[in-house]
Amino acid sequence: MAINKQHLEFFPVDMGTEGWHVPAGYPEGIEQKILAGALDEDAKSGNRTRLLRFAPGVFTTKPFVHDYWEEVYLVSGDLTVGNDENGKGGESFSPNTYACRPPGAYHGPFKSEQGCVLLEIHYYDEG
Repeated sequence: MAINKQHLEFFPVDMGTEGWHVPAGYPEGIEQKILAGALDEDAKSGNRTRLLRFAPGVFTTKPFVHDYWEEVYLVSGDLTVGNDENGKGGESFSPNTYACRPPGAYHGPFKSEQGCVLLEIHYYDEG
């Protein structure tokens, strides 16, 4: 797989408000910060590394599915997977847990009681 990311050495990541935005299709209170790369979902190419953070109490209501690989590492906080449309139920995970999902895998919905930060890597299969 060709990786098209710029060379970046260690640099401080602003965890405040700078550079964070709500991704398309996500509710307010879930924000992403792109660390490296870019994913072009229309051309089905590219890769990206991002942080995704949930504010306390925020949840999604429907499962997600996409056509790229996704690797997720829970850095801090709590994340519940499989809640219902009212944010109830599901299985709770704590930091230092990991998921690797192939294209087409349904996952979620998600919620966080206390808030969390996820490190995510997204990429397409070599084509």
